[in-house]
Amino acid sequence: MKADYLILEFDDNPKATIEPTRHVRTIPDMPDAVVMCFFQDVIQNVCKGLPAIAAPISEIGPNPVYALATEFGRVGVMHPGVGAPLAATFLEEAIALGATKFIACGGAGVLDGKISTGHVMVPTAAVRDEGTSYHYLPASREVDADPVALAAIETTLSIHSIPFDRVKTWTTDAIYRETPGKVQLRRAEGCSTVEMECATFFAVAHFRDVRFGQMLYGGDDVSSSEWDHRDWIHGQASTREKLFWLAVEAVTKL
Repeated sequence: MKADYLILEFDDNPKATIEPTRHVRTIPDMPDAVVMCFFQDVIQNVCKGLPAIAAPISEIGPNPVYALATEFGRVGVMHPGVGAPLAATFLEEAIALGATKFIACGGAGVLDGKISTGHVMVPTAAVRDEGTSYHYLPASREVDADPVALAAIETTLSIHSIPFDRVKTWTTDAIYRETPGKVQLRRAEGCSTVEMECATFFAVAHFRDVRFGQMLYGGDDVSSSEWDHRDWIHGQASTREKLFWLAVEAVTKL
């Protein structure tokens, strides 16, 4: 198992010293289908007044899990944290709570300035430029999305006539090291977006044998030497809520 570079030291032992199921108890009212929503503003709006059915805790405090009644059925809602390690942790704990079907909705930087702010993109694969996924799958350049989750997402978007692109995304741990050279390298291998969690989400889902898909919307532009924020958060409030409800519908199709 020992390698020159620690990130290559994958251990295929399925049992770890700290197993999620040992310290996170399955709860009987945990929805099977969960939307992992990066939009805290949307969560606070749609889950206002709802009691938390669980609240995984980290040093940043409790992260509430809500059960939301929708026209498509009862759906869990939680924030996945920011960055690959925290996203993996909250996904692991949601699985331990009893969920098996997941759709994440979030935003991403674009590597092509022609991708408009708010445009919907569906990752089919993620380049693994982070560290967490290498503890769940052997080393490889990319990890693929779950085809069943892809189909559920694409069916939902098509029903509502939402334009979207299937994309390869670049998952990185270091937002302040997205250099022009690396942007060009990632574009050359077919990446259209950059974010911090997708490769890890896919890897954890593969390892735990659960359904997982993700939808992104076009955010800031890192395709040139000057960063363009494009007001991709506050200026896209309606896009964010619409993407959340599309994720709700898609996850109930899994």
